[in-house]
Amino acid sequence: MTQSVLMAGVFAPRMGLDLIRSNQIWLQLARGACMMVASMSFVLSLHFNVPVGEATAVVFLSPLLVTWFSGRVLKEKINRGQWVAIGCGLLGVLVIVRPGSALFTAPILFPFVSSIAVGAFQLLTRQLVKTDNIIATNFMTGLFCTVVMSLVVAYSWQTPTVIDAMLMISGGAIAMVGHVLLTYAYRQASVVTLAPFSYAQIIFAALVAFLFFGHMPDQTTLVGMLIIIASGVGLILWQRR
Repeated sequence: MTQSVLMAGVFAPRMGLDLIRSNQIWLQLARGACMMVASMSFVLSLHFNVPVGEATAVVFLSPLLVTWFSGRVLKEKINRGQWVAIGCGLLGVLVIVRPGSALFTAPILFPFVSSIAVGAFQLLTRQLVKTDNIIATNFMTGLFCTVVMSLVVAYSWQTPTVIDAMLMISGGAIAMVGHVLLTYAYRQASVVTLAPFSYAQIIFAALVAFLFFGHMPDQTTLVGMLIIIASGVGLILWQRR
């Protein structure tokens, strides 16, 4: 909601009704649904005590899924190096999750669901920026999530404290800037080209987990994260050949 209100305040005076105009309204709704599922799945994983760093690493299986789906859906060319990167990324996730370990429980499925939703979100973004305004695309996604989640939260509303409200506003502002920049990037380059850059978030997530929650990934988890990051870096280098 915060993001939608901020975007309306910033862009509505200049854009007017263009802020809710789309040539592919069903894809816009699908994009909003993907964002909602991705966000809710990630939050649920944290609610069930999946560590931030590990959850983020699993979510960032999505660039590899995007690489695979882009070849199937968007018909973008996938070369041998990209397939190798996909395989290495899957290996990294398996190292983090470690079947049979304490992390290999039902809640770890939430980050997996989130990764699929994020991948679909990115593919839909790539399609929408061909015909729709970037600002309108992001506003409608936020508006969709606001309307749907407002119906849900009505049954469990808790008035936020001043600090919580400030955090929500800050988060909304950061999300607005990030989503607009990301959408603009998809207008300039292919999904396959951009997907690996998102791996940097794994590093920041692990840092946030350590600074704010005191959680330090164990050595095996760090190895898995490094494998995922290396697969993304390798994908970038291969694409530049």
